Amino acid sequence: MSAPDAEGKPRRTTRRFPRFTRDTARPEGGGRAAAGDAPAPARQWPILAVLLTAGLGLLLTVFDLFRIGTLLIGVALLAGGVLRWALPGVGMLAVRSRFTDIVTYGVLGLAIVLLALMVQPDPKLKIPFLEDLLHFTVSS
Repeated sequence: MSAPDAEGKPRRTTRRFPRFTRDTARPEGGGRAAAGDAPAPARQWPILAVLLTAGLGLLLTVFDLFRIGTLLIGVALLAGGVLRWALPGVGMLAVRSRFTDIVTYGVLGLAIVLLALMVQPDPKLKIPFLEDLLHFTVSS
């Protein structure tokens, strides 16, 4: 037997997962990124860095700098994936497991960066099979 639960009943020590869960566990790495006595922005600096960079990218798109703005948004997501991989505690940047967060941030960030490089006019990146695919779907 171990310490009593919230209702005062003694809990049995077991390695089995409970049949019903009553709360959600914090994701691995979801602890504070700074000490608990630090002010709130300092404790959550990884998510703030990603959000501020993405916000700056959105602001640039408003001012008709679409390619630079979307590149900045993609880079912010890629940086979020790197922070999630490199740091043991990233605060609210941790949403799910470390692997899921890294893959999600990486795939979305890479897709946004590639699309920003292919945007018209004057694309910086040309992928030939995409143009053929577009002609095939439009002409059919």
